[in-house]
Amino acid sequence: MGKKLLTTITLLLFAGSSLSFASEDARVLVKLPQKIENHMMSNMRDHLMALNEIIQALAEDKMDKAAKIAEYRLGMSAMKLHGSQKAAPYMPKGMRQAGYQLHKAATRFALKAEEEEDKKGALKALSEVVASCVACHAAYRVR
Repeated sequence: MGKKLLTTITLLLFAGSSLSFASEDARVLVKLPQKIENHMMSNMRDHLMALNEIIQALAEDKMDKAAKIAEYRLGMSAMKLHGSQKAAPYMPKGMRQAGYQLHKAATRFALKAEEEEDKKGALKALSEVVASCVACHAAYRVR
């Protein structure tokens, strides 16, 4: 399960990020104050680390650990921690909605992961987390 999931997520992230290299970058450029941009980039790096830790926990069959990481690093509980309200005024509506969808999807994953008997549902919910990342990165850029 762990290898297949990691491969799938890697392919999704690669496919989403490589779209912009195929031709001229048509993503919306979002101009942010440097402090806000730095903060957002730091948060996104933490999101990637959290996804990696979640995948690792799933590979080790530690569903509770995966759920906790998802909720407190990516889920609705993480919004205040990440200072989402500081960056939101500078984001286009679609970008704000994509971020909100990420947090909601992470919380849904956490709830599914807590139901250890529903691993398939948890994996589907995790794919929705990654899909919200891919959608946002495919539509917007800050540089």
